[in-house]
Amino acid sequence: MTGYAKVQSTFGDKKVNIEIKTLNSKQLDLIVKLPAAYRSHELDIRAMLGSLERGKVECILSEESTTANASGFNRDLLISRYNALADVANDLHAVDLVHRASLFTTIASMGDIWNSTTSDEVSDEEWQHTAADLQHAIDLCDQFRAHEGSVLEVDFHKHVDLIEEKLRQIPALEGERIDTAKERIKRYLADAAVEVDQNRFEQELIYYLEKLDITEEKVRLQKHIDYFRQTMATEPSCGKKLGFVAQEMGREINTTGSKANHVGIQKLVVEMKDELEKIKEQLGNVL
Repeated sequence: MTGYAKVQSTFGDKKVNIEIKTLNSKQLDLIVKLPAAYRSHELDIRAMLGSLERGKVECILSEESTTANASGFNRDLLISRYNALADVANDLHAVDLVHRASLFTTIASMGDIWNSTTSDEVSDEEWQHTAADLQHAIDLCDQFRAHEGSVLEVDFHKHVDLIEEKLRQIPALEGERIDTAKERIKRYLADAAVEVDQNRFEQELIYYLEKLDITEEKVRLQKHIDYFRQTMATEPSCGKKLGFVAQEMGREINTTGSKANHVGIQKLVVEMKDELEKIKEQLGNVL
């Protein structure tokens, strides 16, 4: 959900700047900063920004005059206030240069000394012009996010492919795992010098091996992998769903690891977990 856009335009004697920045968030969190003249259109602006769907969105709209007297400096008002305060300072015998400079600085910092040349409210024509610029900025931000998304999609495919590759390596180790389990049980019985019924031994061995069977986990993990790819390919706003699918993938990988009872399979499980974590780290960046 990371995005950025900046649009600048001129309307009459004003230069209008629109800047949009988006960061990760589970929901839409709008921060809108506007000049006073645009406050009456804040709800319209928020409604337009709603098309960004999710993320922490900061929109800053500012304007400045392009005329020579852009500051709107009110010279008469400054002189009037300075003289009034200087009279008081004179009565207090505080008329040295330091006090005079302090008076000047204080008065010059007053907001109404620097009158804005903009009106209290923008005209309909100006609003239509600014609204078009805002929509353009939103479109640019969406393009930025789409580019980021395409990069992430390639990265996700890489990690999912690696998980699938590790999954396909497991069956080659399963036969060895079963033989190892059989030999270990027989060795334990032999060391204990216990006489056992062969039929009962075979039944218990089958029961034990069923507990270690990971066929269902492998099948479900493959289905989750396929669904992850399908969701990326067919759904435009799929970040939350991909998060759920990744969670299910993690559950099957963890269960496989707990049943593995084999160093080689456990190593593959660790590698699959590593690839899955790389996916989860970036899922917050997907709408």
